[in-house]
Amino acid sequence: MSLPNSPQGSAAASRQSWQDQLSGGRTAWSSTVTVQGQNIAARYWYDGQYINNAKEDAAEVAVKLLNQQPRTSTVFPGQLYVQQQPAGYGRGTGGL
Repeated sequence: MSLPNSPQGSAAASRQSWQDQLSGGRTAWSSTVTVQGQNIAARYWYDGQYINNAKEDAAEVAVKLLNQQPRTSTVFPGQLYVQQQPAGYGRGTGGL
């Protein structure tokens, strides 16, 4: 007795690949983003129909990583001193 995907089985064209043998046909996907030459990977793997979630996950990891890095103050030509922002002012507070 020969198995369908054994060399003694039917013609090579009818052989199943290991991908065809997966039950349910599911594939998991993840994503990475590259920021200043550094690859940052998403935390989780997602079903193919939710690939956009993998992209958003990688972007969220990148934003958190970048916000943890120390920031250097920006100095402009002609600037006399570094302007300090009052408490409560900054990113995401609605400001001006």
